[in-house]
Amino acid sequence: MNKLLLHPGREKSLLRRHPWIFSGAVARVDGTPRPGETVLVADSRGRFLAFAAYSPASKIRARVWSFDEEDTIDAAFFRRRIDAALKRRAGIPSNAYRLVHAESDGLPGFIADKYDETLVLQFLSAGAEYWRETLTDALLDATGLRLAYERSDVEVRRLEGLPLRAGALRGAPPDRVLIEEYGARFLVDIARGHKTGFYLDQRANRFRVGALVEGREVLNSFSYTGGFTIHALRGGAKSVVSIDSSADALSMEVENLRRNGMNAAASERIEGDVFQVLRKFRDARRAFDVIILDPPKFAPTAAQAAKAARGYKDINLLAFKLLRSGGILATFSCSGGISDSLFQKIVADAALDAGVNAVILARLAQDKDHPVSLNFPEGAYLKGLICRKD
Repeated sequence: MNKLLLHPGREKSLLRRHPWIFSGAVARVDGTPRPGETVLVADSRGRFLAFAAYSPASKIRARVWSFDEEDTIDAAFFRRRIDAALKRRAGIPSNAYRLVHAESDGLPGFIADKYDETLVLQFLSAGAEYWRETLTDALLDATGLRLAYERSDVEVRRLEGLPLRAGALRGAPPDRVLIEEYGARFLVDIARGHKTGFYLDQRANRFRVGALVEGREVLNSFSYTGGFTIHALRGGAKSVVSIDSSADALSMEVENLRRNGMNAAASERIEGDVFQVLRKFRDARRAFDVIILDPPKFAPTAAQAAKAARGYKDINLLAFKLLRSGGILATFSCSGGISDSLFQKIVADAALDAGVNAVILARLAQDKDHPVSLNFPEGAYLKGLICRKD
């Protein structure tokens, strides 16, 4: 087997079972492994550390499959990992949820989401790409499903030297799938929607926020296809204003309102840049009782954190100014480069600049179908705060 040997002292993260090996830690490669092929990783003295998938184009030069020297990385290995991942998903109150969450399920670079009878898969690393057919077949066998759609059309693949790709993978899956969560119904565009079609990680948070809005005027910023909007209306909100830059997403919200037996005229939709719309609301002295901020990823990595922090602060500052006294702000960051502590500091600074006092009522995170390995803190990318303005 091809080997990857590390510089002296660079094995510490692997001994803590972190699955990433950066290029700077690699002393040499013995052999000529192909992209995604399994290599044996050893310390500077040649002692076994792990089996990993080799990625010559990436700064993350290898991602660990196993720390067990007795393992063989083959189809049976992946079936065991997938079976274990499925067992972790027991009791999800939806017919749509994440089945495999990459590194946190011991399958780096592999994402698998279930939307009713259709699987949506992403192969985001050289290793996942190398085992693409094996992983697909193993997951279909384990779930008993027959339809699979691929959404490997994300920029992170370019860092692995891989082309972007999307389309039917097994069978003839539909472009749109109807799902349910906590009694709410949503039409999901798995072919063109964000991520794999829907923000499954916010499932529990949508329901929780919906329980706080009865009789209140709600503003849902970065509303996408209306997830928080519909849960707010189901929770008895007096009114909801949804803002998103995508006309297609807002059109889908109207369809989702209809599928939930709601009158689209009872809520308002605004197509536009959220920052600009909120500034117009501020200048017009509009006010709301509940504001939801669920923006897209501003900082994929820590290197973009400083720039992203300014964007998060600006949007939260505007929200505090639009929020009535006693109002609720549900604010989120899905940026892996923004830590929990930094996010709280950003929101605190926004409140300070807005001249208001606020308290944290709850801290929120991704739902349980997006588990976080103790040895891979990078898996905890979604963080949220529910705050009350005094």
